Amino acid sequence: MTAQQPYAVRLSAPATKVLDTLPEHAEDTVWDVLDAAAADPWGFGQWNADDAEGEDVRYASVGQLSLTYRVNRPLRHLTVLNIVRLG
Repeated sequence: MTAQQPYAVRLSAPATKVLDTLPEHAEDTVWDVLDAAAADPWGFGQWNADDAEGEDVRYASVGQLSLTYRVNRPLRHLTVLNIVRLG
């Protein structure tokens, strides 16, 4: 059995703006999280667990960094909606 290719990652315009302002170590963390999300999009929590139709919107948090992404199953890509870094 062969492993499936990771999902492609796309950044929204707001996420790109935030990514451009992050220090290098925080940017590296974002890409590490996105690598994990691309390999297993449902490995992170659902953004709103009360929304039965929103299971494809997920969030990942590591320390002071969090990001929200949407899984597009038919196209096999993730769209990063938002990146937040506290501090």
